[in-house]
Amino acid sequence: MTTIGIIGAGEVGSQIARAAVACGYNIVIANSRHPDTLIKLVAELGPRARAETAAGAAMAGDVIVIAVPLKRINDVPIKGLARKIVLDTNNYMAWRDGAFDLVESGQKTIHEIRQEQLLKAKVVKAFTHIQAPRITTWGRPAGSPDRLALVASSDFQEAIEFVTRLYDDFGFDTVNNSPLLDSWRSAPGQPAWKQERQTAAELKVNLLRAERPQPPARG
Repeated sequence: MTTIGIIGAGEVGSQIARAAVACGYNIVIANSRHPDTLIKLVAELGPRARAETAAGAAMAGDVIVIAVPLKRINDVPIKGLARKIVLDTNNYMAWRDGAFDLVESGQKTIHEIRQEQLLKAKVVKAFTHIQAPRITTWGRPAGSPDRLALVASSDFQEAIEFVTRLYDDFGFDTVNNSPLLDSWRSAPGQPAWKQERQTAAELKVNLLRAERPQPPARG
């Protein structure tokens, strides 16, 4: 069974861990502190889960989830990520993380920058437009008329294929919005991001309604 390494044990990382364990995946999860601070969460998750350092989670996972914001200088452990699929759940929040000129000007998306930082990994944007608690509560069986969809964007087809399987396990359809160059269409403030409860058909329409960000005016 696939082992998912999760770097970031906040709301998003913890909810992905819960959903993954429920679907039979093994989990190795890390936060920015010591693994001992995750004892309560690991006990809740059960025998399929264990805590590690970020470097340990990166090494142990067959697939990695990064549930922490992007930093200007990469602080994600690169060793162990080469050739692995890396799910990036980050949203660009300038008020929280500081402004990135390349993102503000529309030259790059935050996920393209993550891919450049993790050059040998296979980055895929995932879980970015659903609130964390809903990852474990909004899923529905395949074929349900009210089944919702989530976006995935990547430059690697195998990364899209994995996320499609994972979303399906969690109870969601997938809308492929590749490559990473186009991932701005589901960024914060865009229709696909603001409207959480969307079927695949509705999500495709909202992605088309996206408006490319304009660079800030120079005074």
